[in-house]
This record gives sequence, C-alpha cells and structure tokens, in this order.
Amino acid sequence: MKYTIEQLAEKISAEVSKLQFKSEPVLLYRPIEYTLNQGGKRLRPLLSLVSCQMFNGNVDESLIPAVSLEMFHNFTLIHDDIMDKAPIRRGKPTVYQKWNENVAILSGDTLFAMAYDHLMGYPKAQLRDLIKLLNETAIGVCEGQQLDMDFESKPSVSINEYIEMIRLKTAILIGACLKAGAITANTSTEDQKKMYLFGENIGLAFQLMDDLLDVFGDVSKFGKSNGGDIRENKKTFLFLKSLEIARGEDLKTLQHYFSRTDFDEQEKFSAVKSIYKRLNLKSITEELMNRYYDKAHQILSTIDVTTENKAQLIELTNSIMQRDH
Repeated sequence: MKYTIEQLAEKISAEVSKLQFKSEPVLLYRPIEYTLNQGGKRLRPLLSLVSCQMFNGNVDESLIPAVSLEMFHNFTLIHDDIMDKAPIRRGKPTVYQKWNENVAILSGDTLFAMAYDHLMGYPKAQLRDLIKLLNETAIGVCEGQQLDMDFESKPSVSINEYIEMIRLKTAILIGACLKAGAITANTSTEDQKKMYLFGENIGLAFQLMDDLLDVFGDVSKFGKSNGGDIRENKKTFLFLKSLEIARGEDLKTLQHYFSRTDFDEQEKFSAVKSIYKRLNLKSITEELMNRYYDKAHQILSTIDVTTENKAQLIELTNSIMQRDH
C-alpha cells in the first residue's frame, strides 16, 4: 500500500504521541514534551518515510529511525536557541525562555539520549548502520554549530566557508533522514549515497531560504521573529554577499551595524534590510538556492526507480521551496 504524504504525517504524529515520559523530575521532562508537542512541519521524518516508500520499503518499520532523527533534531533546536539567544520557536517561547538555560541544557541532553533509546527499538539488521549514521550526523551537526559560533568573532568569512558550515549544521541531517529511509528499505549502498547527496543539496537550499526568511519572512507564517541573524551579527550568505558587492555608504553602514550589537534592534534591522533590498539580495539568494535544488534533482534522476515512485519526494521537496517569504 502506498501512503499519501498526509497519511505519512499522521503516522509520524501517532508515533511521537506514543513516546513515554516519566512524571519526575517535572523540569526535566515537561520541556521535552513541550518541544515535541509543538509539532512543526516534522519535515525530516517525513522525508525519511517518503524515501523508504520510494524504494518500496516497509514504512511502519521505518517510523522508528525517522522519529529518532526527529527527536535528535529537536534536541539541537533546544540547545541552538540558547546559543543563538532565540526567543521564539514555532510561534512559541523557546525552552530556555519559558524555563531557563539550565533546564533547557539538561532537557536537551535527555532528549538526545532518548533519541538513541528509541532507535534501539528498530528490529532489523540495519540497526548498526542506522546508529553509525546518527553518530556521524550528530558529530557533523555539532561541528557546524561550532563553526557558526566561531564565525561570530572571526573577522573574515568566505562564502565557501559559510556553505560548508550550513552543510554541516543543517544539510547533513536532511541527507541522513533520506539515507535512513533508504537503509530501512534495504536499497543498495550506491542508492543510499545518492539519497544522502540529494538531501544535502536540498538542505543547502532549505537553509538559504531560512536565511532569507529571517529577513523577508512573514512572522505569522515563519514562526520565528525576524532579524535574529542581523541582531546577532550572523555571517549569513546575505550578509557575506552584501559585503562583496556593496560600495560607498552602503558598505560603511553594513560595517558599522555589524561591528557591535549595542544598537536599537529595529533600527539596525530596518537599515540592513534596506541595503539588502537595494543590492537585490533576495533574488541573488534565490538564484543560489535554485542551483542547489536543481543539483539535487539531477542526482535524483540517476536513481533507477520509477517516475511514479519519485513523484512524492519531488512533491514534498517542491513544497519546501515554496515557503512564504
């Protein structure tokens, strides 16, 4: 039986709802429930199940690693929000804002351990490969987060360095989810690699769109407050490209506002956004996003499954690229 994307999403929600949490300590487990119950798009486990189904695998068995990866993803969000000083996630206060930083750190650590515990319930021989995949992904994501923080104090960052950072911090998890689905479907090692590379390129496009939405997004639809990257002097693609092409007063203004954080936040955001508009950064970023998106689909075209089987993955990735911004 082939499941629709909506049916797969329902399966993920049902699997998440089965997760059991102890009642004590309250301040350890309530933040985890709070995080997982916010839902979000649950894009990553959905990609994993769609990948499994593309290769005619058993979707119900693939649910365990898919949800494990979603648990890992939510752990990273809890900790990232502390490091990024992000007040809002999915339209609600972040865990450290609702409780405090210590609660968020410990709850995040516990959720990370629970992700592994959940994965151990996978009943097939591929469990070892899935654990190895999660380990490699976890290390890579942490490397990416450290690079992101390093960039805040590094005087000069190249666009290539930035792309490598977002590959690690964001794209490899999307690649891992797609590869996990392929692993559970017992596909060839070559096809597993291709699904991973497909996911990496979709992930790069996804993160570039996230950078774009931070500046140009509709807060009511995006679920996060605008301008966080600008407020924290993040060296995003938009900022790095603007430094490359800005001249005169625009360049001076950018250097002025990104030299410190003690500005009126709205004033800083408005001034930088105006420069981005003048420099046509929205279109430039979209062009690079589309390049990675096209590369992903070139990789997908080399996988020997029917066009009908690929249709669902194409539909889902198209929807990623059509978020409001």
